[in-house]
Amino acid sequence: MVDSPIALLRAHARHAPWNARGLAAHVTALVDAAGVRPTNASARAAPSARAIRFYVANGLLDRPEGTGTAATYNYRHFLQLLAIKIRQREGVTLEVIKAEMHELTGDTLERRVAASLGAALGATVETRRAESDDDPTPSWRRLRVADGIELHVRDDSPAARDEALVAMREAVRAALGREDIR
Repeated sequence: MVDSPIALLRAHARHAPWNARGLAAHVTALVDAAGVRPTNASARAAPSARAIRFYVANGLLDRPEGTGTAATYNYRHFLQLLAIKIRQREGVTLEVIKAEMHELTGDTLERRVAASLGAALGATVETRRAESDDDPTPSWRRLRVADGIELHVRDDSPAARDEALVAMREAVRAALGREDIR
């Protein structure tokens, strides 16, 4: 079995740092995979670089390192933006989200996001083990990518690492296009 949803969420940290556009794209991929849909038209499910700058200016996101086009965003910004999109899906206003964000420590924020996105993070990986130690049948890891699509990776392959599985799943989802993933 794959590690916890937190471990899978942390695998995304290797993509940091991001610029605003890169952070928006990375969060959009996870938000889309999780099926996060806004409850109203003003709360777009997919964040944009402009929305990120708005969230920073209004205190919803921590300030990035640097300014302007040189600004970079880290894993905490990633978690904050995911939390904003998740809470918006639940119909919570930006003012309430802002108050909540100031009260959350990093580990609490990470746990909340991981709990909300568990299935989208790939926490449903299953492993088929050999029947016994003498059984030459290889063990396999199975990861659901989308409806009707699974990845099967032999357990002794370098591709069976959690980070590699997440990267492969995201690459396949990107190749399918956002509308095809549920």
